[in-house]
Amino acid sequence: VQLVESGGGLVQPGGSLKLSCATSGFTFDDFGMAWIRQAPGKGLEYISSINSGGDRTYYADSVKGRFTISRDNAKNALYLQMNSLKVEDTAVYFCARAWGTYDYWGQGTQVTVS
Repeated sequence: VQLVESGGGLVQPGGSLKLSCATSGFTFDDFGMAWIRQAPGKGLEYISSINSGGDRTYYADSVKGRFTISRDNAKNALYLQMNSLKVEDTAVYFCARAWGTYDYWGQGTQVTVS
């Protein structure tokens, strides 16, 4: 199982970024997926998740209305569109496979809002 995030970078407050998570080694459309982040000096924070079919999405209050999770099961890919970014969104963003718990994680991609 492999999950590889990309799309992070430096952006000004109010800007946008789209993160991608390329997956392999498992049947992608059998699993829910999630985005989780870790800000400097802080613990892990759940951001968003999506069911296997892509028709149910969930968000933390901190990002609701600004972030959109999506998936392309034909491409085995997960996405996170982030709009209206704030300084407090600065973190390493991880994608994870959801199977009771988050059993596989990517290496993370850094998002810096400054």
